[in-house]
Amino acid sequence: MTQKTVTRADLAEAVYSTVGLSRTESAELVERVLELITDALVTGSNVKLSSFGSFQVRSKNERIGRNPKTGEEVPILPRQVLVFKPSNVLKSKINKSMVRAGK
Repeated sequence: MTQKTVTRADLAEAVYSTVGLSRTESAELVERVLELITDALVTGSNVKLSSFGSFQVRSKNERIGRNPKTGEEVPILPRQVLVFKPSNVLKSKINKSMVRAGK
């Protein structure tokens, strides 16, 4: 079961066919939207897209991890991680599509 990955080019093509901008303008629009989202996350802002979900950067503290192969304890340095929380609308759409597909 192979799933298709949606790329920037696919998004730009969808904008082109739906909105009617030129292919170049559509690609630039997609790039600009992604750039705005990235910039907001880098500055520490949360990004909430209604009916889709929200993106948030969280800080994780240093902790001790274990190498599963050797069992050796290794410190995992503090870092920031990106978290996505889907909206209830998105979850519902996904679950409805799973029911229709018989999964």
